[in-house]
Amino acid sequence: MKIVSWNVNSLNVRLPHLQQWLVAFAPDVVALQETKLEDSRFPDTALAEAGYRSVFAGQKTYNGVAILSREAAQDVQIGIPGFEDEQKRVIAATVGGLRIIDLYVVNGQDVGTDKYAYKLRWLEAVQAWVQDELARHPDLIVLGDFNIAPEARDTHDPAVWNDSHILTSTAERDALQRLLSLGLHDAFRLFPQEEELFSWWDYRQAGFRRNLGLRIDLTLVSESLRARCVAAGIDREPRTWDRPSDHAPAWVELA
Repeated sequence: MKIVSWNVNSLNVRLPHLQQWLVAFAPDVVALQETKLEDSRFPDTALAEAGYRSVFAGQKTYNGVAILSREAAQDVQIGIPGFEDEQKRVIAATVGGLRIIDLYVVNGQDVGTDKYAYKLRWLEAVQAWVQDELARHPDLIVLGDFNIAPEARDTHDPAVWNDSHILTSTAERDALQRLLSLGLHDAFRLFPQEEELFSWWDYRQAGFRRNLGLRIDLTLVSESLRARCVAAGIDREPRTWDRPSDHAPAWVELA
């Protein structure tokens, strides 16, 4: 069972890429971020023709999340329970007995800004919710664009992306570690990986060609799913296509 996270950075632009990639990679579940589409414009009919059912929560121009699956999703949750937020950044559903939480984590702009403080509050709310979800759903996957590189080795230059920089600051990494401490595991790190394998590259300064990237797209699995993990990685291929998303799909495969 292949489960994937992909920030498509506008499904309106990237739908042909998604359709092409679904055929080539044949995932069972795909969690999308930054669809940037109102619900009335979501291409659920086109995706159904590709063999995937969709649940989604979107808004015009910004944010937007969706879960695509071969099997119909159940028990859909939109947003973080008890946390008021107009931004469409969270969707959860149960697919084939697996509870899947799709997150498009707040960027945070810069350390010390109001948006940074909001990011930390948002992550705190996510942690409390995930703790409850784990109690109800031992087979749990939390995945998405986390806008946090977990460790120095997840950056192309740790001297630049340091503990005082957005996406790599101490407070952000600590928040991610608290989430992991609930009983989640970074599936990518359960297996040997090539060095400097990232999931996001800036469009500027030939970021992808020079591999000036970060690994900020994560697939976190619960303790009960850890033994079922047989592989995990990042598919760089779609980032080489014409007019690509700045993110590549991050995936985990379960027995």
